[in-house]
Amino acid sequence: MTILNEHDFPGLVRRLAHVRWIAGGTGAGKSTLSQVLAERYDVFVYDGDRAEHHYVRRCTPQRHPYMCALLRTPLEQRWAGRTPEEIFRSMPSLHGETIGLVIDELLTLPTDRPVLVDDFRTLPEHVAPLLTWREQAVFLLPTPEFRRHALGARFADPARARANWGNSDHAEVMVNRLGRDELWDDEVRRQALKRDLPVLDVDGSRGIAELADELAARFLLTGN
Repeated sequence: MTILNEHDFPGLVRRLAHVRWIAGGTGAGKSTLSQVLAERYDVFVYDGDRAEHHYVRRCTPQRHPYMCALLRTPLEQRWAGRTPEEIFRSMPSLHGETIGLVIDELLTLPTDRPVLVDDFRTLPEHVAPLLTWREQAVFLLPTPEFRRHALGARFADPARARANWGNSDHAEVMVNRLGRDELWDDEVRRQALKRDLPVLDVDGSRGIAELADELAARFLLTGN
């Protein structure tokens, strides 16, 4: 696993110069925007949600205690019976356990075209030392109303809700999920402000095409 220390950063910055990062809060439209940019500019999308199923097999209790604890927790207990603060504090990515796993995978990908990382788990303080330019990473943060609508639509299908949350009380889980996500957004915003990295607030007033145009300009894709 890649161990991130200050001596590694110059080499990683050079090797990851073709990578762009879309991160931030859940329900902000990251995956939709990534797909639009992929279709427009022929970028390769690294889907963090799908990739997680691959790299969790490489986790060890010594290096990834929070991830291993999460994997040992039954599905029904990951969201129910705990406070949003407890769920937030138990997130492996909050403790830097996932960024090295992601970098390991990115380093195996071809470099002949841009790679766009669509990953909720990326935090500003972990990605900032890896950037060639400031706007190589952009963090999308939805308003509470926008997220509530997006997640309500996403999990309206009971089968999909059960696949993610098991047979727990889904109404309780949704409250905890929204509370956890608000805490995550606050942390992302705080870190991005400290690192002077761009944040885009998403409230539904701008269409996907307009947001994609802005991201393409920030990511320097328009000349590709």
